Amino acid sequence: MAANHQLQHHLVHPSSFPSYSQLRPGHPLASKQARERERSRASTMAVLVARQGRELQRYSQSTGGRIVVGCIPYRVRPCDGELEVLVITSQKGHGMMFPKGGWEVDESMDEAARREALEEAGVLGDTEPVLGFWHYKSRRYVDQTYEGFMFPLRVADELHQWPEMASRKRTWATVQQVMDGCPHWWMREALERLVARHAVLQSAL
Repeated sequence: MAANHQLQHHLVHPSSFPSYSQLRPGHPLASKQARERERSRASTMAVLVARQGRELQRYSQSTGGRIVVGCIPYRVRPCDGELEVLVITSQKGHGMMFPKGGWEVDESMDEAARREALEEAGVLGDTEPVLGFWHYKSRRYVDQTYEGFMFPLRVADELHQWPEMASRKRTWATVQQVMDGCPHWWMREALERLVARHAVLQSAL
């Protein structure tokens, strides 16, 4: 997510989306139909603006670096049950990675994951239990170590317009394509954990 020192206005604030996994029965957004209406409301917005700046950024007590939250947007092919994952480029149009960005003080961790998916990849969906966390060196600030958390996000909607569509490309890829092409070791490890989790669920069917 781009960093400058201004917090831009939101026509829709993604961090206001609820943490569906934590909603109690009877909550207005607890039903599948209500969640679909909420997604539809977001997808009809003509203009979305990415949150920018680091005034609200959280920092790791163990490393001193930023706490980063990301997600692996995925879908399951109905023909064979295999996973496909959505990858994006960097803002310079290079590489293969998953949406990620700073975890901010006014949102839960899974809300941050969904916000990054919306801002960087233009997708909406439900987050699932966290895959884990990793310590990794910043490429821009070589003396800083970040703490990165990754969630699976099962994609429900792909938007035609999203905040960073002018600076990033998105594409669906196979697991092997990502393993071969993603330069971030910790993202590949997160994907391996998602594949293993999916295999267990498939075997139980």
